[in-house]
Amino acid sequence: MLVRLLYVSRSVDADPTAATESILDSARSHNLQNGITGILCYGGGIFLQAIEGGRNQVNALYSHILGDRRHKDVVLLHYEEIAERRFGGWTMGQVNLSKLNTSIVLKYSEMPELDPYAVSGRVSLALLEELMATANIIGRA
Repeated sequence: MLVRLLYVSRSVDADPTAATESILDSARSHNLQNGITGILCYGGGIFLQAIEGGRNQVNALYSHILGDRRHKDVVLLHYEEIAERRFGGWTMGQVNLSKLNTSIVLKYSEMPELDPYAVSGRVSLALLEELMATANIIGRA
């Protein structure tokens, strides 16, 4: 059974560049071996991540994320059983939220800076789908 999980967290580092690269590197090697696909968005010290795969594998990964010292304030935004993957082309695609066109962000947020803590999981998922549709995701596997 496939599931999709969406969460938000904050970087513990003031400069999350190293943490972001570390997360992407470990995700890409781990996810490929475990049938997990997804996308990581980052910007302003915030990580927004969607992960898809088998229920047991996704749940185990999320449990690991909860204990990962690179994250704090981890909040589950959305969890659902799915018939097919939306981010199947990426072992872990990436988007720098600070480089997005503000018109895309304003479509889903009250302010030009996206705050996934202040919007629903469905809104955050809709943003990710638009980013995929408009080729804003890099790092295709």
